[in-house]
Amino acid sequence: MLTIESIELLLLVAAVVAMLARRLRLPYSVGLVLGGIVLAWLPFAPDLSLTRELIFNAFLPPLIFEAALYIAWPALRKDLPVVLTLATLGVVLSVGVTTLGMHYWAHWSWPAALLFGVLISATDPVSVIATFKEAGVHGRLRALVEAESLLNDSTAAVGFSVAIALATGAAITPLGTVQFLAVTIVGGVACGGAVAAAVLALAGRTEDPLVEITFTTIAAYGSFWLAEYLDVSGVLATLTAGIMMGNLGPLGAISPKGREAVVSFWDYAAFVVNSLIFLLMGMLEAHQNFTEVLLPIGIAIVLVTAGRALSTYLCCSLFLGSALKVKTSHQHVLFWGGLRGALALALSLGLPTTLPYRDAVVTVAFAVVAYSVIVQGLSITPLMRALGEIGPASADNLGEASPEASG
Repeated sequence: MLTIESIELLLLVAAVVAMLARRLRLPYSVGLVLGGIVLAWLPFAPDLSLTRELIFNAFLPPLIFEAALYIAWPALRKDLPVVLTLATLGVVLSVGVTTLGMHYWAHWSWPAALLFGVLISATDPVSVIATFKEAGVHGRLRALVEAESLLNDSTAAVGFSVAIALATGAAITPLGTVQFLAVTIVGGVACGGAVAAAVLALAGRTEDPLVEITFTTIAAYGSFWLAEYLDVSGVLATLTAGIMMGNLGPLGAISPKGREAVVSFWDYAAFVVNSLIFLLMGMLEAHQNFTEVLLPIGIAIVLVTAGRALSTYLCCSLFLGSALKVKTSHQHVLFWGGLRGALALALSLGLPTTLPYRDAVVTVAFAVVAYSVIVQGLSITPLMRALGEIGPASADNLGEASPEASG
């Protein structure tokens, strides 16, 4: 359990890491993971664990809501076909590549390969958004990456539920799967819309910035918890609430002074949650025994990378002859910027303990996440600089932009 004392220690470590990252020009998220690994071996390290419940109930709502606040609906609506294609067809392609490869190359059973393929194939909004904020990425590229990463985890969550049902012997039909998907998506959007509409109506009756901040907090967590209680997509609910608050709030529901306070509050909230989640991720990685599954880990890294490449370039090729064409340089960043993170860990930790292959799936998932955050996290900014997506100043000041910096 997180205590006040442990949170204070983790935030102190996060502040020190931020200072070191600035001096070393190291990505903040990578520095936090490495800091967490070091912290895990110190005698005064807090006895904490990163659980599925902690990630879903405490960390994801504020991170998703904060990112959604800055998504401009006109820009998202314009690129919605591209985003939806990447978040649906792209995830399915990634799952297929990873599942087939883990079954035939790593010799995993079909259920184990499918579960791993689903949980590892969605890019993680926590990792992606933090990395792009640090790098100072703006414009269409950032909008595409953030929107896709916020949507495709819903696809993975639905697929994960189906895969769990198959692995545990439950009867699954194509019609049932379609119905489940429809209910999850529509229900999640409806929950987010209902909570945001109610909060906006209340916010319009006050000009007190503190009260307006409170209403946005209720929107972030309330939409998520309501959706999860109704067994629909909490992520889509919070995403919907955040987009509505970010686009409708400035039209009068939230006062100009309150808008400034809300933005500052959520900037800091994102910084705190990012700090905690990446430090805990590093501490959790430090205690994993990767030596017994080195071959499956190597195979998984190759497959996940190949699946992401196939899904990105193939999906983007569908829009080559249209006004929605995605620049080649954007495609390269979409591919290599598809980091994995807390979402994959949360799904793997949520596997039933009765599954005989659970330990192997969890360990390999942790290894792929570590590779993604550290290797891809360290190289994504040099790649964007080489492609001309960011200027030299943005790249040189990478360590100066911690996750609270907003677009």
